[in-house]
Amino acid sequence: MSDSKKTHYRKVFKSDHLGVADLEDFLESGSNLIFTISRVNQEYSAKVAGKKIDANIAYFKEAIKPMVLNATNSKVMRELTGSCFVENWKEVIVQLYIDRDARLMGEVVGGVRISPRRVRVEKPVVRPENKKMWANAKVAYLRDESFNQVLERASMSKEHQNQMILEIQNA
Repeated sequence: MSDSKKTHYRKVFKSDHLGVADLEDFLESGSNLIFTISRVNQEYSAKVAGKKIDANIAYFKEAIKPMVLNATNSKVMRELTGSCFVENWKEVIVQLYIDRDARLMGEVVGGVRISPRRVRVEKPVVRPENKKMWANAKVAYLRDESFNQVLERASMSKEHQNQMILEIQNA
């Protein structure tokens, strides 16, 4: 039987929070482990691994379990956001990885880590073929009389900008 059809021993330990076994599943399916943290809450008496603890817990936009942010990951979030306040740790794109050398109470157990490197996400490109983006860009241009707002969220070639201006003038 191939390893991909076998069951990881950690799956039996049901967890409501993101763990190594969960990331291994994502890796097997080809994920680059890039996710967007929608918010982080400080939760008191949160049930984690059968114990009640006080923890910073990150919730994601994507359909994955929330992640308990230990001290190491909390420090990375502070560095990525420039803020020590968890309320400012929202809408942050992160890349997760498995640290096989992570320790818990002196024992090597492995753990989920947030990469300290900023994730570069390419902006979507506004083209006439994407009718919805094109229409939204037109609305923004008509409202602002410039492409400034459009170019904050997307990229658009000079050629397409000129094409859009001509379409607006000829409408």
